[in-house]
Amino acid sequence: MLAAAAVCPCPPLLVPEVAAGAAAELDSARDACMDAIGVLAASRPDRLVVVGPADVDGDGPYPPGSTGSFRGFGVDLGVRLGHGTGAERPLPPSLAVGAWLLGRADFGDCPVEGLAVDEALAAEDCAAAGRDLAGRASGGRSARTALLVMGDGSARRTVKAPGYLDERAIGFDTRIARALGAADLTALLALDTGLAHQLKVSGRAPWQVLAGAAEGAGLGGRLLYEDAPYGVGYVVAAWS
Repeated sequence: MLAAAAVCPCPPLLVPEVAAGAAAELDSARDACMDAIGVLAASRPDRLVVVGPADVDGDGPYPPGSTGSFRGFGVDLGVRLGHGTGAERPLPPSLAVGAWLLGRADFGDCPVEGLAVDEALAAEDCAAAGRDLAGRASGGRSARTALLVMGDGSARRTVKAPGYLDERAIGFDTRIARALGAADLTALLALDTGLAHQLKVSGRAPWQVLAGAAEGAGLGGRLLYEDAPYGVGYVVAAWS
């Protein structure tokens, strides 16, 4: 069963060493992420899964102990998902940011693993993956599972955004924030895959994995942060 979830953005700029002189600009987002992860810890899960968009090396699971780094962003900083032997391939950036957040929060009470999701995965397949995560057993019994869900809104909010300005971006991100803040599973599963791709939304598939995992869990949501620094939509929410 899904015990709790935290939704956080996944730009490497959340890591102060990567952001360097601009680090203070995302202090509010970092603080909100810490608050959301505090909700995960309070749920006392048996396992935590960090879910985020995959990179070019592919999607799939990352077992406990998997490692990543921010060397590709000019910083010699490594991260690890909990404890274990890990995977041979490195964590994609979204999961690496999640691992960094967990390390900053000193979250170490349960096994931590990862799942990288193909950004093109259909909504029904995302939901099925979420149901599988929430339904897994641990030690022969139903596991209390928590999710840390990483993903960004549209990267087309302003003319200086990575994808330039698209007038549809603000409305789409507003719907996302409303759905995540209200734990509205129907609204999340109804997000338009094609439009999300056009607007360069990296979080659509992970959020729909969350929607599938939360079916029947009766969780409520709280919106903790919503903004678009650098022209990219960032949302932090907590479900419990």
